[in-house]
Amino acid sequence: MRIFVLGVGGTGSLAAHLLERQGHTVWCGDRDVERARRFLGKKSRIEVREVNARNVWSIVRAGRGANLVLNALPAVYNKIILRAALRLRAHYLDLNSHLVHHPFRPEQFRFHKRFLAKNRVALICAGAAPGLTNLLAMRGAELLDSVESVHIRLYESTESKDPVSTWSAEAAYDEAISRPRVYRHGKFLLGRRFDEREAFRFPPPIGTTPVYLAAQDEVCMLPYLIPVRDVDAKIGGNDFERLRRWYRQGRLRRSQGMARKRFPKTPTPRQVAALIRRGILENARFAAAVLVRGTKGDQPLLVRWDAGFPTLYQLRQRGLVATPISYATAHMAAIFVRHFPRALAGVMGPAALPPATRRAILADARARDFRIALKITRLKKNEEEEEEL
Repeated sequence: MRIFVLGVGGTGSLAAHLLERQGHTVWCGDRDVERARRFLGKKSRIEVREVNARNVWSIVRAGRGANLVLNALPAVYNKIILRAALRLRAHYLDLNSHLVHHPFRPEQFRFHKRFLAKNRVALICAGAAPGLTNLLAMRGAELLDSVESVHIRLYESTESKDPVSTWSAEAAYDEAISRPRVYRHGKFLLGRRFDEREAFRFPPPIGTTPVYLAAQDEVCMLPYLIPVRDVDAKIGGNDFERLRRWYRQGRLRRSQGMARKRFPKTPTPRQVAALIRRGILENARFAAAVLVRGTKGDQPLLVRWDAGFPTLYQLRQRGLVATPISYATAHMAAIFVRHFPRALAGVMGPAALPPATRRAILADARARDFRIALKITRLKKNEEEEEEL
């Protein structure tokens, strides 16, 4: 395919390289061409065109001839880029939602009929979390006869002396100031930020850590596809603890805007290497867990998926200058493109893909250096005791 990648930061640049290795014709668009080239690297031959993501026609001119538009920009630009993809008669893929016009349904679904009319697919929230987490939740639901709850638990930790944006600073800020969405007893609700503290046990070497309610797209997507009573998402790790501390100090208010001191620009690969040499950035980790509780026959079960990704230290040992979150998100986006459902049409999330496609994507992810483990636990009917199967 001919793929136009919009947004050449830590995730977009790596996704562009991965797609080029798959054999696609790839070019990129970004408002800062020189900075984009620094992310792509000196040896990269991938073309970068200057694009104003606030202007539909700027995107259309830069993306003319594309079969697929991969949107790696902050979600605030989603609607503009969706309109541009329609004018290009191209398929579309993005990494997250903005949830402004409808607090409990991704804004991309407003374009469903228009993509149907063009016979094109818009695959939304197709990264790691959301993305891989959606697939794991749906696969867990398929192993059960009925589902009671789905819980997403994420771990984001950066060992650094100063704040470092290991993914999009804009996305991190948007997540920090947004109220969490929860689905309780079959109804959508807005939760309180950094509420419902829980001690959650991640696999070693992370272990037990506090997690808190967070704004995650999975909560506003899964209940439409899985008959379930409760869905929520929580995040832990020192990155989220830092946001929680700023919130309690009154430093995270929408009226104050995004302070670059707290949400610096995503560092280029060369800047990451410099931060490591200076001892400012030591390591970073990213992990995800998806817990699906329900019944099989008359037996209550807990289906748990754990996904671990290479740490910053491990990536550096391989000579890669990428953060764990950008690495995981870019690789998952490339896997979704590899299995892109071009025969379908309309706007859909990962869990709505055909079962065979979902299984192929999960198999591809597990074949990489992601550690994806499944554990099914038989629950006593009074839930006082558990027995691992």
